[in-house]
Amino acid sequence: MQAIRRAQERGYADHGWLQSYHSFSFADYYDPQFMGFGPLRVINDDVIAPGRGFGMHGHRDMEIVTYVLSGALSHKDSLGNGATILPGDVQRMSAGRGILHSEFNEEKRGMTHLLQIWIEPTQRGLTPGYEQTHFDEADKRGRLRLVASPDGRDGSVTIHSDATLSVGLFDGAERAELALDPARKGYVHVARGHLSVNGQLLQAGDALMLEGETQLVLEQGEQAEVLFFDLGV
Repeated sequence: MQAIRRAQERGYADHGWLQSYHSFSFADYYDPQFMGFGPLRVINDDVIAPGRGFGMHGHRDMEIVTYVLSGALSHKDSLGNGATILPGDVQRMSAGRGILHSEFNEEKRGMTHLLQIWIEPTQRGLTPGYEQTHFDEADKRGRLRLVASPDGRDGSVTIHSDATLSVGLFDGAERAELALDPARKGYVHVARGHLSVNGQLLQAGDALMLEGETQLVLEQGEQAEVLFFDLGV
């Protein structure tokens, strides 16, 4: 089974300083047909105005992955961590039994565009934790590069969930094929540009949900940046 979710079908919230598209039900946006997909619970496509952001607030029992597409995001949390997340960085924060954090675009002029991703953990009440790794553009060019996994293999950040996240960049003749386990779910999110996924043309913000499929084919990209989630059921 393959099902497309177009960008314009997502939830949308305009907070003035924040423009946010919700792939799944979140805050005031509720759609019982899109409560999540496997352990994938949230993909928020956020654009934050200069000098604005989210003040200190709490989370628990969620693996939160932040992926910056442009600009920069400053992060601080109650564990004493502080960092700036730049394009190419992948940050994982395990909320576990409870954590406070803040996120700000501290630039004076430029907007910050990011994806914030929530993935349900396999175990509740974990010790809160944090990890951030940079992945070079060349490492993602024309292929899916693993950036998050349960065992942290190949230099990926560790998420405490039955899920992996891979990211790829595709232009022109660049093409990638990946064998899929039909007993698992797959979710493709196009962050920008466009490309063909299993013969379906997807634009920025579009997603393709996969169940019972045995292969993933990415091709015919134009300035495409794509995220692929391999998910337990």
